[in-house]
Amino acid sequence: MRAALLTRYNTPTEITNVPDPECPRDGAVIAVRACGVCRSDHHAWKGADPDVILPHVMGHEFAGEVLEIGPECRAFAVGDRVTAPFILGCGTCPDCRGGEPTICNHQQVIGFTGWGAFAERLAIPRADFNLVHLPDTMGFAAAAGMGCRVTTAFRAVVDRAKTQPGEWLSVHGCGGVGLSAIMIGAAIGARVLAVDVNPEALRIAKTLGANLTLDASQTPDVGAAVRDLTEGGAHVSLDALGITDTFHNSLKSLRKLGRHVQIGMSLGRHATPELPLLELVYSRQITLHGTRGMGADRFAALFAMISAGHLDPERLITKRIGLSGLNDALAAMDGFQGYGVTVVDQLSA
Repeated sequence: MRAALLTRYNTPTEITNVPDPECPRDGAVIAVRACGVCRSDHHAWKGADPDVILPHVMGHEFAGEVLEIGPECRAFAVGDRVTAPFILGCGTCPDCRGGEPTICNHQQVIGFTGWGAFAERLAIPRADFNLVHLPDTMGFAAAAGMGCRVTTAFRAVVDRAKTQPGEWLSVHGCGGVGLSAIMIGAAIGARVLAVDVNPEALRIAKTLGANLTLDASQTPDVGAAVRDLTEGGAHVSLDALGITDTFHNSLKSLRKLGRHVQIGMSLGRHATPELPLLELVYSRQITLHGTRGMGADRFAALFAMISAGHLDPERLITKRIGLSGLNDALAAMDGFQGYGVTVVDQLSA
């Protein structure tokens, strides 16, 4: 099959032929029709993710059609249109049985611990537990663009923070996952304040449902400004970027008993920020949540919101490329990344 093979970190992938994946007995082989290009792929490309072992094929935000099934796969058939969460659970441990596969001790991560979907084919183990049927009305590009951004944001806003209608939700960082959180927050009736340093990203945030916006580059004290705009502070605040400044700004944006959710993946010096424990966690009694991915069983609730017209993940897609355009898309993330989502939806190009 054709794939983008990474043989050295921080260098262009080689678009070449590699062996087809074998079909697991309990799994399926998917003909990949589209795959999103994510900031996490950039981390893998740079060599910042210890799970990635070269040579490697990245890509974890896929959608496609079932090409082959193993003898122990019973819930899917050849030709089914599918996607999957990027975290694949074992399906049998206490965490998986309890509905929390994202913390499975035996998890596999598409495009990180194993080869991913910047390729024509992808093998998914334990398909009955991990694969998800796509709605008939959802295209492959839309499903791939939804990828880990919309699913991660859904889990953060709905499942982890348990955001309620009428509550203030502040979102720090209006990239793909931040804009997804804004759409979801607006869809469930929260009042949303978008925070970013890019006026264009803030403009897009308004079109996706943000009630208010705040340019952090023009604001000396972001936390105080958010608390002022929200009459006491956000009930829920998300760090959707993962750097020290957005982490601190998110914490300081909260009202008493507020909930912070860490979406952004913090690397390097940003992985160990100072925490104002006495001022915020103890005195103001805020709660800190982590979040990472979403289990397959929660896709139905997300698809229901999309089918009802409350969300349109395809609005996030700003660029469609062939597999040959992947290297340019990854290199572009070295600098400022725009607000939109790039999707590889022509794997033969």
